[in-house]
Amino acid sequence: GIQVPESFIYKEIPTHKYTLASWQKITNLNHPIRIYIEGDGNSFNYAGYPTSNPTPKGTFLRKIAFNDPNSNVVYLGRPCQYVSDNKCSQTDWTTGRFSQQIIDSTYQAIKQISKKQPVILIGYSGGALLSGLVIEQHPNLSVKKWITIAGVLNHSQWTKDLNLPPLKASVDLVNLPKIQQIHLVGDKDDTVSYKLTKSIVSPANLVIIPNATHNRGYENYKCLIYDE
Repeated sequence: GIQVPESFIYKEIPTHKYTLASWQKITNLNHPIRIYIEGDGNSFNYAGYPTSNPTPKGTFLRKIAFNDPNSNVVYLGRPCQYVSDNKCSQTDWTTGRFSQQIIDSTYQAIKQISKKQPVILIGYSGGALLSGLVIEQHPNLSVKKWITIAGVLNHSQWTKDLNLPPLKASVDLVNLPKIQQIHLVGDKDDTVSYKLTKSIVSPANLVIIPNATHNRGYENYKCLIYDE
């Protein structure tokens, strides 16, 4: 488990389809809200079969979010993580993890969190692609900055790279949104190769972190603790 700081409040956010779990610390209405979007979680077991519950077993992103010293920080679980929701089916964390309904629900949750405040979206692993799709489809959302950590940015290339079956029920990001962005990748990451990210991201927006793996080595990186 993980100790949730007292400053964070657990809130479930209902959307048209799914209910999303979040932990929120919002203390300054004049600052942007930093929203951390979780990765794919526990979607497959070691034998490669889909699980019955995609809630992450690791605490990597929650720790980063809970240690973020900024005034407005939200950790947002993906649809079907942390909550038992009868609208969920296995497709939602396997082939359809980036489906239109998942993108819509994530957007609706972000909208409810931000109300009219600008946001900084920080997407980890599959959460990187999901946040990118939200930004691409909703130019009206006031996104000040997009940060990705070990991010999948194109699932077709990524599944090909790892010899995985294609995510047939998912939308893909063809071009990266044209907003301020920074992509952090580890040179020891076996899940999302930095070479893949390098082929998609312009060099000015790419930071390759030495010795970082898929879930280690990012904790003290300055743009994750920077002050607004």
